[in-house]
Order: sequence, then structure tokens, then C-alpha cells
Amino acid sequence: MITCNFENQNKVLLRHVVVDNLVTKDNQILLVKRGSKYLEPNKWALPGGYVERDETVKKAAKREVFEETGYQTKVIDLFQIIDNPDRKNEDRQNISFVHLLKPLKKIKEPDHEIKQAKWFNLNNLPNSKEIAFDHLDMINNYKKYLQKPFKLPLLK
Repeated sequence: MITCNFENQNKVLLRHVVVDNLVTKDNQILLVKRGSKYLEPNKWALPGGYVERDETVKKAAKREVFEETGYQTKVIDLFQIIDNPDRKNEDRQNISFVHLLKPLKKIKEPDHEIKQAKWFNLNNLPNSKEIAFDHLDMINNYKKYLQKPFKLPLLK
């Protein structure tokens, strides 16, 4: 854990960089059901995770989607950056880079972190209580973008 002294006050730095990914096709979005050993267990989420050392956020986006869904993808754009220190149901202050991705080809099954990967119609999503973290907010922002495109990335 890293600590810094700001004006004689010790502050603990807990920010981590993560990627969350909107993988879409034909008015559908790919969600993953989280494993029971992880935060927000058994809830649907956007595929994503931590950025690894020596990795760009774009490469992390593609890697995380591949690991959690088995899909190879193409990054279309950086959609949103979220640096809110009080993100819903997080155990640390993650900064999220949210990407739009296009699925190319499914070549494997999801990894051990994920119970299931499933396509949902954007107008027929799971109940809000079944969606992890603030991922429904990201999906809703994407739906607004589809109705009336705005400049990317969206900063929240």
C-alpha cells in the first residue's frame, strides 16, 4: 500500500485502473455472470477487470473480454472515463476506462471467474438488482448515445 503525506496528513492511495467493456452487436450487449468468489457474486456485469503492468487500456479491454467471454474483439472507441471515488459497491477507488468493442469470433469458453456469458437485447436487460456495480449506468449512457450521439469519451 502506498501512502503520501499531504500537508502533514497521511493519505492512503487506493486507486486502481480497470477497464469495463460494452461489447455490442445488432442491438444486443454481451454481459457476464460473475463467479461466487468475487465482489457482486452471481450478478451480471460488463466484461472487464484490472489493467496489467506494461499493458495499455486498449489491450486490457481486448484481453479481459477474451478471458471472460471467449470472444476476440476489435476496440471501436473509448466511450467513457469514470473517476468517481465512490463508485457503487466497489471495495476500492477504481478508475474505469469504458470501451466500445465489436465481437469478431468466439474461440473459447469463459474463464474461471465467470459463470456464464450471454447476449441481452438492450431493451430487455436483467433487473437492475441483478446487475453489478454501476454497470447499468454505463449501459444506459450507451443507450442514450445510440439515440443521440455525443462527443466521446464521456467523462463522469
